[in-house]
Amino acid sequence: MVRGSGAYQGHYAPMVAGYRVGPDYIETHEVFVAADEGGRVLGFYSLVLSPPELDLMFVADDAQGQGIGRLLIDHMTGRARAARLDAVRVVAHPPAEGFYLSVGARRTGTVEARPPAVMWDRPELLLPVT
Repeated sequence: MVRGSGAYQGHYAPMVAGYRVGPDYIETHEVFVAADEGGRVLGFYSLVLSPPELDLMFVADDAQGQGIGRLLIDHMTGRARAARLDAVRVVAHPPAEGFYLSVGARRTGTVEARPPAVMWDRPELLLPVT
């Protein structure tokens, strides 16, 4: 889902080339999945508790616009609330900034590019956990 994401085509493709969310990542991080009745993964997110950060969030291209992203954010804020967090940092993929703003995040700054890993600046946001 990560490497095939339409959001990471063209200019953004190098960031996810070779990226893999495998058993080692899942054993180290809190990863939650949204799946349909047949078990097909529609999206997922990973929450780092210390320091609090949304590490990854992806929704399958063909599942976008169906509320899966909002469902994942609601689940993530519930998990963060249970962990007694006040807010979660989000360093967003630039085209996703509008989504995070629409779910209550506020822009706090910019994370500068770090070539060759990340070739563009990214918006930094804070999502309150209320």
